[in-house]
Amino acid sequence: MISFQLNPLTRKKLQRFRSIKRGYWSFIVLLGMYGLSLGAELFVNNKALLVYYEGEFFFPTYADQIEGTRFGLGYSYETNYRDLKQKFKDNQRGNWVILPIVPYDPYEMDYREETATGLSPPNLEKRHFLGTDKTERDVLARLLYGFRIAMTFAIAYLILTYLIATVAGSLMGYGGGKTDMIGLRFVETWANVPFLYMVIILVSVMPGWWGVGWQVSSLLLIMVLFSWTGMAYYVRASIYKEKAREYVAAARVIGASPGRIVFRHLLPNVISTLVTFAPFTIAAAISSVTALDFLGYGLPPPTPSWGELLKQGVNNLRIAPWIVISTVSVLVLTLTLVTFVGEAVREAFDPKKFSTYE
Repeated sequence: MISFQLNPLTRKKLQRFRSIKRGYWSFIVLLGMYGLSLGAELFVNNKALLVYYEGEFFFPTYADQIEGTRFGLGYSYETNYRDLKQKFKDNQRGNWVILPIVPYDPYEMDYREETATGLSPPNLEKRHFLGTDKTERDVLARLLYGFRIAMTFAIAYLILTYLIATVAGSLMGYGGGKTDMIGLRFVETWANVPFLYMVIILVSVMPGWWGVGWQVSSLLLIMVLFSWTGMAYYVRASIYKEKAREYVAAARVIGASPGRIVFRHLLPNVISTLVTFAPFTIAAAISSVTALDFLGYGLPPPTPSWGELLKQGVNNLRIAPWIVISTVSVLVLTLTLVTFVGEAVREAFDPKKFSTYE
């Protein structure tokens, strides 16, 4: 049986992180929020959680589309479970429906009570707890699903950025000589390409017939391609410093390959630098994609996004202040939690306090 154990130094760092209560509990809250967002369909969704009809149970949330005729309704398209619940209540035949807390999809337009502007204030009776936007889509639903998309986007951005930066920085730092010189010139040139302009240009020429998945993936890759250079500098400098240590010379003497030296000896001592930047990289990714959404060059519509909600809120600030208030509150809360985690990680993984040479 294979067992995984952390080395004593890593355990000390994690214990130090747990002792920093503000950062530790911010991490727990943020992790809980992200976990809830991954199961958002159980809380915010226009599909029923459970339907009991004529002695049979149905679980529509994670099932295929169920036609209205299956429940005795007069149409063959997907069942409207809010109407179905009201029908069962009126018929009183023992059938029932359990709906999520917020029975609306983030893409659904609820035109039951049309207004001149299309904006409806918070309504507890209809379960629009944070009101609706200009197309009568539930703000809470779009905030929750927008949080899930933003966090997933930021985590993927972090992984890809660190992957490219680690490879490039390790090659320059350990290779030295011409490899380092040529690599540095390329990184310096690439770093001077204006990030915002390039993202706007490339997103603008993206084919409209691409699906949402392809457009989101393309936006992610574009942002990663123009964002890895800063981290590559840190990796390169750390590897360059560490390779002069005695333990690297000893590894060479016993015949260790360059790959083994980099991955088994150098990177474990450089990882502290990378870890301390991780929360701030996530915060930067969330801020960047929100800003691009606000400018209209981010996630493709109708994808739920905070930037798009902010734009709506700013344009309708006088008549629909609930959009700006709720979106800014969630954005500030998320970035504050990430910042607290980042400060705690930076202190817990301080390389001046914890270092190891193998």
